[in-house]
Amino acid sequence: MNKTKNNCLRDKDEQLTKEKIKRQTPMMIIERGNTKVCFCQETLAVTVEKDQTRWEWADGFQPKLICKEGSFSFLDAVTITHETYTMGVGIGIRSCFEGFEKDGVIYPYAFETLIWMEDTTEQVYFEWVPLKEEGLQVEKVLWPGQMAFEEKKDSWYTLLTHQQGILIPNDWEIPLSAIPFAGFFETAGGYMPWFGQVKDRQGYIAICTTPWNAGYYAEHPAGGPYTHVGVYFEPSLGKMDYRRVMRYTFLDDCDYNDLCKEYRSYVNEQGRLRTLEEKAARNPSVNDLIGCAFVHKGIKTQVQHNSDFFDPENPEKNNHLTTFAQRTKEIRELHEQGVEKLYLHLDGWAQPGYDNQHPDYLPACKEAGGWEDMKELADTMHECGYMFGIHDQYRDFYKAAPSFDENYACRLPDGSIPEHQRWAGGPQSYLCATQAPYYVKRNFTEIKKHGIRLDGAYLDVFTCNEGDECDNPEHRMTRRECYEFRGRCFEYLLSQGILPSSEEVSDWAVPSLVFCHYAPYDFMMKKPGTPKEGVPVPLYNLVYHDCVIQPWMMDKVSEAEDYMLYALLNGGAPYLIRDAAYPNIDGAFDDNVTLSRKEEIERSKAVTELHKQVAKCEMLHHEMVNGDYMVQETTFSDGTSVRVDFKKQTYKIFHK
Repeated sequence: MNKTKNNCLRDKDEQLTKEKIKRQTPMMIIERGNTKVCFCQETLAVTVEKDQTRWEWADGFQPKLICKEGSFSFLDAVTITHETYTMGVGIGIRSCFEGFEKDGVIYPYAFETLIWMEDTTEQVYFEWVPLKEEGLQVEKVLWPGQMAFEEKKDSWYTLLTHQQGILIPNDWEIPLSAIPFAGFFETAGGYMPWFGQVKDRQGYIAICTTPWNAGYYAEHPAGGPYTHVGVYFEPSLGKMDYRRVMRYTFLDDCDYNDLCKEYRSYVNEQGRLRTLEEKAARNPSVNDLIGCAFVHKGIKTQVQHNSDFFDPENPEKNNHLTTFAQRTKEIRELHEQGVEKLYLHLDGWAQPGYDNQHPDYLPACKEAGGWEDMKELADTMHECGYMFGIHDQYRDFYKAAPSFDENYACRLPDGSIPEHQRWAGGPQSYLCATQAPYYVKRNFTEIKKHGIRLDGAYLDVFTCNEGDECDNPEHRMTRRECYEFRGRCFEYLLSQGILPSSEEVSDWAVPSLVFCHYAPYDFMMKKPGTPKEGVPVPLYNLVYHDCVIQPWMMDKVSEAEDYMLYALLNGGAPYLIRDAAYPNIDGAFDDNVTLSRKEEIERSKAVTELHKQVAKCEMLHHEMVNGDYMVQETTFSDGTSVRVDFKKQTYKIFHK
């Protein structure tokens, strides 16, 4: 009896001790519905529990400020305070960080973080807010943290919006290499400003709602056993300036399709989901573009001696000229060969030659036949029932341009002007986008004066490269504003009945962009045979298939890999001919399987017939058939399904 009594007393003491420890644990908790967020005051680590699934930051992650003065952990702040708060739409945790010390110097820099949960949706928001930007020059903020994601199995995978989309299982054998543009959102490295992870059908999607100066970083070693992905924020015009926001949605019983549809809903809520049906209501020629085969040809190439592309050992490679009359002859031949619908994208049509003297790109190339022969080419296109468009550029600001004025080049906060000489035209800076709409109006008005009717126009790099910033007080421009000015260029073309396109696709441009140069998978931009760094999945098309017309590479790169299958799987348009402006870049390689023109036309026709059917349809679903990455199937909103077997190099189109 005494033994039992002593045991009871000991148990009671242990319970009291546990309760005391629990009360002293520096953990703050906010909770709504089925979602609970736990925040550790000592480590700043966050854990989210949703429907019995636990998501927590990776061990060792430390939120950081990376500054010119050095790297500072959030925990290095001299003063740190935390508090819970409520508002009309949710509940949150506010943390304030003030003062950072290095080498005996205290910098008065201050910011706060808000971690809050929305009552209606149980979505969790992470907001970083600058309060006092004094003392430190912040170059990057690493926060919120990466999720722990350490199970080596294929049912755990990460989704990156690198180009069309990539799915990385945790056991994938190939390591992830450097992402283009360092994963900066709104570039080829991140078509859409989100990433996500799924573990055994429990997942989250992290959406950056302020994407203009933000990107993601990711790590996957060979064979796993993990993939880590996180977000970073950069300054705007040298200052953090505005609050940065990430929105996490946690989903139950989901896969990557569900994450894509969650993002589509978000875009729709923002009023930025503009379908081809809507675009065709404003510009009916959108309907004419559907079902076209795309032909990419050039007129004049002239590589300047002060260009990095100049080849002094093989001078014959530097310059090339094809007349407008020759292109007209080729178009007539394609028509005679049975090509019914075609869009011609014409490079190097102006006197300076391809990638020269922009934005002063007139007149039409004289030695190729000038305005008269260019008009004949355009008229021939229309006689054949075809569509005609041109390449143009309003970012690169060439020093050889007659109107070049350094005062209108993008200027950084330190007063410097970025320059390089990579492309054919030699030394250049970047035109401040505040000026671009004026140049677009000037040039296209002049083209129209010469009787040339354009159906489309390609404004190079706008939707592939990051937005620019300019600190010239006469035309100061943030990156967000840059996207707005680029959009105005597209809108001007639309107002003139000209369908705008650009290089690849960026989320910001969807309301105005009708088509693009291409929207490839990442592996298509690398030398054929390069091991894939994950499973190619159509993340962009699961969101935007019915919004933007996307021509696809049709190269048969080997007997084991045919890009035509991806064109079909994605319900896209085909490239019938795609002549590269520069050799061995932008996915243009010379060692593909040689096909006859008849074979190319037949293959193209198979793709265009499908495109006519599904171009305006939402891509509802994509799957790995029976879990096999090499057998994939897409389903569109009209019931059309496309199944592709990459092992057998076969496809099947059917209706469910």
